[in-house]
Amino acid sequence: MYGYGGSILRVNLTSGEIRREPLPQELARDYLGGRGFGAFLLYREVPRGTDPLGPENRLYISSGPLSGLLVAGAGKCDVTTKSPLTGGYAGASIGGMLTAEMKYAGIDVIAIEGKAARPTYLYIDDDRVELRDASAYWGKGSLTTEKALKEALGESFQIAAIGPAGEAGVAYACISHDFGRQAGRGGVGAVMGAKNLKAIAVRGTRSIPVAQLERYRELARAMYAACKAAPGLEAWQKYGTAGVTTWANEIGAFPTRNFRSGFFEDHSGLSGETMRAAIVVTDKACFGCPSPCGKYSYVRKHGVHVEGPEYETTALIGGNCALASIEDVAYANYVCDELGLDTISAGNVVAFAIECYERGIIGKADTGGLELRFGDVDVVCTLLRQIAAREGLGAVLARGVKHAAETFGRGSEAFAMQVKGMEMSGYESRHAPSMLLSYMTCDVGAHHNRSWAITYDIARGRDAVTPDKAAKVIELQHIRPLFDCLGACRLQWVELGLDLGHYAPIVEAITGLPRSWEDLLTISERVWNLTRLYWFREVPGFGRAWDAPPPRTYLEPVETGPTAGKRTSREAAERLLDMYYEQRGWDRDGRPTPAKLAQLGLAGL
Repeated sequence: MYGYGGSILRVNLTSGEIRREPLPQELARDYLGGRGFGAFLLYREVPRGTDPLGPENRLYISSGPLSGLLVAGAGKCDVTTKSPLTGGYAGASIGGMLTAEMKYAGIDVIAIEGKAARPTYLYIDDDRVELRDASAYWGKGSLTTEKALKEALGESFQIAAIGPAGEAGVAYACISHDFGRQAGRGGVGAVMGAKNLKAIAVRGTRSIPVAQLERYRELARAMYAACKAAPGLEAWQKYGTAGVTTWANEIGAFPTRNFRSGFFEDHSGLSGETMRAAIVVTDKACFGCPSPCGKYSYVRKHGVHVEGPEYETTALIGGNCALASIEDVAYANYVCDELGLDTISAGNVVAFAIECYERGIIGKADTGGLELRFGDVDVVCTLLRQIAAREGLGAVLARGVKHAAETFGRGSEAFAMQVKGMEMSGYESRHAPSMLLSYMTCDVGAHHNRSWAITYDIARGRDAVTPDKAAKVIELQHIRPLFDCLGACRLQWVELGLDLGHYAPIVEAITGLPRSWEDLLTISERVWNLTRLYWFREVPGFGRAWDAPPPRTYLEPVETGPTAGKRTSREAAERLLDMYYEQRGWDRDGRPTPAKLAQLGLAGL
């Protein structure tokens, strides 16, 4: 098959059976790759009601048709599973070099099931695939494990590993790769840990067949040329996502002290300019990337190297926990990376615990004598280590903010910043209805990467609650997740303005299959509706109530900054949902209608 590795690698950790099967042509035709492959296989192969941390759950690591080819930003793959954090669909994107190496080994999907009897890692060297003993690496950090495996196997192997948090089953543990890239959201690392799978090591030497080689080269060169000519390239290369920090603070969207505010008075210590001057050593990119947003940093104060922090980490561990020093944020980032914790969820959970302590909902009897306070890096890192070990208060916090609020009670549910059980990422949205709707309806829970609509709120008017805002969220929910099916990064489009018209022609040239932009968007919409069906199938009582925003967004006005006094009422949020459901072709409970499913080729599921 042109553009694909050509196989699904199936690994049963219980029996030790490993086999390759051909990638079905109809799967590539109807679901394209990456996130599409994972969503389809999860729905079809994992039994209803499966325990996310049980051996019947499966983990799918999927590349796309652009992965591993010299296409701008073609360094992404998708990790799909049933989430131990939410109980629903989990789809996490990861950059770096892993996706290319999978394709060079002839693999489009690694499908992992069962549970190994002892700590194990998966070794892939082209056609040689083995399950190897990982006892020597168990208990070690993600970064330490990756370094050790590269030393043992060779630099040409690409490694994906979990840390102690994944081994312990922390519900938001991540999978780490390339010393700072993570499949972070939804607890995919906990699923890997529950299977006693410490790491995956991949090396491949095959080429990827391309249908129209000269046409592909011509189109790929045009993409790189457009990126090189982009006016925003220089600033993006210099600061990466850290450049968002000051802007987010200026518009009142920078989460501060558990989302009490969108403005952090000490933000200057966290800006991209401060970070570049204080800690950045060099720039770092994923495979095929012309605009390296990664920043490799040295934190002199704490004596550690780390990739980042990128914006989301700065927002959720910096502003949200009120750490005012980029060195302290970078150190907490390093702690999370080594432990294998999603920095977004971890920052939320720590900030929530501190607010509970401030309000007297929990006390020193619950914290083991630790005084929790905002702005203290030692408090933050102590809690992170307790979470990864599931010790003391960390045993409660390890299950996520929704569970912690249900455990603590006493009104704490009102300021647990989550949707569907997933903690909110880095945009305070009480005065940004489109962005709030993006969080409410995201298919994994409260995450920004499916629809970053806050700029539309600013352009359209931040008080407006109108049908066009629902339409914009839906439009973005089709475009942005499409990149996760293609195996490519969306930031060349988002930050450099790369024209979306580049993508359908190059997919067609690579695969030989006729593809229009509308065809690709239909695939993305099909996947979106399939994952919605998965939630209804797996979560008892799932429906409209699960799309509700956190109560803080409608009960409490923003405390400080340019949006002080603003909030989005519950009535406005409900109107947004009505508009959204109607435009999506879903019923009032948010279930896709039979007509919509038939239109997308999903009838009968």
